[in-house]
Amino acid sequence: MDLKVEWSWNKALIGAVTAVAATAVISSKPKDPTFDVMSIKLTSFKLNFPLLDAELILTVQVTNPNIAPIHYSSTTMSIFYKGSLLGTAQVEAGSQPAKSSQKILLPARLYGLQMAHHAASFIADAARREMVLDAAVDIVGAARVLWWDHKFKIHVDSHLTVDPVFLDVIDQENKSEMEISLLHT
Repeated sequence: MDLKVEWSWNKALIGAVTAVAATAVISSKPKDPTFDVMSIKLTSFKLNFPLLDAELILTVQVTNPNIAPIHYSSTTMSIFYKGSLLGTAQVEAGSQPAKSSQKILLPARLYGLQMAHHAASFIADAARREMVLDAAVDIVGAARVLWWDHKFKIHVDSHLTVDPVFLDVIDQENKSEMEISLLHT
């Protein structure tokens, strides 16, 4: 029994195109971006009678590991201490190129009234120079692939340990989860 295999350029071309298409699909699978708080800088205190609010600048390193650039709308990040809303940070609308990393500056405000509600905990944290904060934000935008914009939503949860005296970031754990709409606009 002799098997005879016919070779043709058409079959070879179809096989090559299929291999390239499969590689493109696998490598273009969207990956979650990463977010890291690099620094916290106290900029001022604002009188919010009878207390003071603290204004800060958060420097965040954002990495887009995907092959498509992204554009996102403005949003607000919520900052929590001991389960209570301590303040907010503003994320301005912007964009980020494909496979890139950039620093963004987020103006933030911590509410004096909320700090007063947790004064005993805050003083204890300051004495041991370790304070745990949580933050959450939903970012909505679009990634352009070829001539279509694919909408996405990223939810980011951050768990930060900071030195409340010098505002150093001691440790952090950031989790992001992305949802992509497969419908193009």
